[in-house]
Amino acid sequence: MNGTPQSDPDKFEDPLNNYEPTPYASELHRVLAEEAIDDMQSTPSAQVTVDTSIRGATEMLSELKVSSLLVVKGETLVGIFTERDVLEKVAENYAALADQPVGEVMSADPTVVYETDPVGMALAGIAVAGHRHVPVLKVDGTVMGIVSPKRVLRHLSPYLD
Repeated sequence: MNGTPQSDPDKFEDPLNNYEPTPYASELHRVLAEEAIDDMQSTPSAQVTVDTSIRGATEMLSELKVSSLLVVKGETLVGIFTERDVLEKVAENYAALADQPVGEVMSADPTVVYETDPVGMALAGIAVAGHRHVPVLKVDGTVMGIVSPKRVLRHLSPYLD
């Protein structure tokens, strides 16, 4: 013997045998902590490529009556183009910028959540990070959709008092 205790496999005790699940103050708290974002509506979402013209992207916002477009390069999310981007970066110089790629004015590297994250993460991305629309990615990193305050509220409404 080298001084280390030998474990007896017959005396193994599973540490999860005495596990007590987290008590939640309400069903709403449980949903926020445990339900995955993929249980919530995150589609449809509109996408453009990084090379789409600003004119094409703004027309798409208008035609689809949406306030944001996910900007992709191949299968990878590279940014988000929103009404705010139009107002803050494009409107004043639209004529000069209209034919430039949307990649030049998009919000790069947006806050994202993953399909397996709890619903509370979507809410945090919206409320804490200050984004109205948060892209949802699949576990493999490809785009799944987008969550918005409206979609989160619709999902949580059955649990609100």
